[in-house]
Amino acid sequence: MDVGLSVSSSGWHTRATVASQLACRAIRRTGLAQGSNMTDSIMSKAATMEIPINSNGDTGNLPEDDSLEQAAQIQWRLDEKDLQQVMVSGPNLNETSIVSGGYGGAAEGIIPTSSIKGPSMHHSGSSSSMSAEEASRGVAVEKFDIMKKWSLNTYKCTKQMISERFGRGSRTVDLELEAQIDVLRDTKRKYENVLRLARALTNHFYSMVQTQHALGDTFAELSQKSPELRDEFGYNAETQKLLCKNGETLLGAVNFFVSSINTLVNKTMEDTLMTIKMYENARLEFDAYRADLEELNMGPRDATTLVRIDTAQQQYQIHKEKYERLRSDVTIKLKFLEENKVKVMHKQLLLFHNAISAYFAGNQQQLEQTLKQFNIKLKPPGAEKPSWLEEQ
Repeated sequence: MDVGLSVSSSGWHTRATVASQLACRAIRRTGLAQGSNMTDSIMSKAATMEIPINSNGDTGNLPEDDSLEQAAQIQWRLDEKDLQQVMVSGPNLNETSIVSGGYGGAAEGIIPTSSIKGPSMHHSGSSSSMSAEEASRGVAVEKFDIMKKWSLNTYKCTKQMISERFGRGSRTVDLELEAQIDVLRDTKRKYENVLRLARALTNHFYSMVQTQHALGDTFAELSQKSPELRDEFGYNAETQKLLCKNGETLLGAVNFFVSSINTLVNKTMEDTLMTIKMYENARLEFDAYRADLEELNMGPRDATTLVRIDTAQQQYQIHKEKYERLRSDVTIKLKFLEENKVKVMHKQLLLFHNAISAYFAGNQQQLEQTLKQFNIKLKPPGAEKPSWLEEQ
């Protein structure tokens, strides 16, 4: 038994020695100057492989051990020199390689480290890119749906409008409401003409007041420099100054009239007309979806058509409710507008009449009383003129 073990261990030792020598040759061929870690790994393998075991489990001393140890020391010195050169030259980490192979095998499967990615970094980057991609995709889908609905609605309304223009499509008409809307538009045009003429009157009258003011100053100066005509120039100077003062009072009244008419026309009436415009658009949409539903009901009844009919019925109901709501809003606004118009115009026309009559009658007291009656405050004499221009 001892002999057998000795022979087998000796044979194993011979094979291990040969394998270690082949490993050293492979190390020299593959250039282990790329890193000391690889040299340590292979040399440790060779050292492990050269340990002989005798029958008693002790290491054996063979003549090949000294030569192998010397070869390993020589190779280690060469590796240290190569490692120093590598550290000095500073290689790029992306250019280093990992050698995979068996004991004493050739350097096969060289894997560049640049191709190795951190799994955590790749996972986090991919997850963030996927979340950003999903968010952008959701926004794009939402915008596409909005554009699709807008395009479909525009197409239906345009089709309905063209059909009405050429007399082929039916139109929902509220005769009483349409008549009130026409009256409002006509009233607005007439009030705009009144506003334009009142502004023109104010501009011309302001120019006249300024001329009277300058003429009164000139008469007063000539009264001081012409002793022989002092009284005559003095009378005219006082008259022009009084006319100028009354003219400024009248300008205040006319300016209040213009401001009130401007508010009535360009704010109150315009607001009602904007609601009417929304009502007319809702009416057009309602008729468009009504015509679409009628067209589908006249066609064949299959599964696809029934789904389309159900969708069209829902859209028709939505636009019907919107149309009825806006029609009610227009009716209410027209009613309140008429009441407000009568109240405002009654006050403003009375003011305009009393102020004009008092001015041209020369009744300064009545003119001032008119302004107090309507709570109109004038700027003090030292203020810039004309005061009414700041409110235009």
